[in-house]
Amino acid sequence: MARFGVFLPQLRMSYETLLERTLAAERLGFDSVWLMDHLAAPALPEADCLEGWTLASALAARTSRIRIGHLVLCDAFRHPALLAKMAATLDVISGGRLELGLGWGSVPGELEAFGIGREPAAVRAARLAETLDVLRLLFGGEPVDYAGRFFQLAGACARPRPLQDPLPIHLGGAGEKLTLPLAARTASWWNCPSYAAERLAALAPRAAPARISLQRPVALLRHERQRAHVTALAERRFGAWGGLLVGTAEELRERFAREAALGAELFVLQFHDFATPDTLAAFADGVGL
Repeated sequence: MARFGVFLPQLRMSYETLLERTLAAERLGFDSVWLMDHLAAPALPEADCLEGWTLASALAARTSRIRIGHLVLCDAFRHPALLAKMAATLDVISGGRLELGLGWGSVPGELEAFGIGREPAAVRAARLAETLDVLRLLFGGEPVDYAGRFFQLAGACARPRPLQDPLPIHLGGAGEKLTLPLAARTASWWNCPSYAAERLAALAPRAAPARISLQRPVALLRHERQRAHVTALAERRFGAWGGLLVGTAEELRERFAREAALGAELFVLQFHDFATPDTLAAFADGVGL
């Protein structure tokens, strides 16, 4: 049975609003809530944007069931030893509810603006591959020696271990040369971004045996008379993302069923009105959670 998560990027929303929508998603039976990881929002660098890991910790402390993750954490922001400690800590204090989403950082301008550096995609992907190696070793809780191109560890021991064994790791992106082979080799899940959703059937075998989650911007129509207005609003907000779905609950159910048949097990949805509690409730009732 497919599961549904809510993508709730923390852009121009107060903590109180984000908490309200997370609690509504938990109450209504959504599987997970997903945040973004940017030092500044790429399209709106002057807008308020809460830091992703701090926010995840705050939401974990106020919830009890819903799973919490990021799509995706930028590998370049954190040394893997620190990331391993952060991930294990949040998994422990949340009772085993962390989903660890990672990517190699696809916004070079952001990395350069904040002094992190500007490196070719192949270098960032290679660093992410080493990060994954280091994470898995440190999650074992035993002393780790590691000599890589980017990271070197000598007798490093990270405790506590995550509660989940293994801790689920999601790799996001649709690059056939770098990302998909890495997901197939190292990830629990491959997260197919919305811009590649229409190529799911062709791309999914490249990520196997990783399980598949699928991002989609979604506009739920409660009444047919809303279609033109809601479609225009959704296209203005998310049309550039690709993969936008606009439809009634029945239409959306049918679309998700077709994509589930292609292997998608988790749908991470960005709602056109930014996941107001009323919309979450209408989706949960109409699509069936």
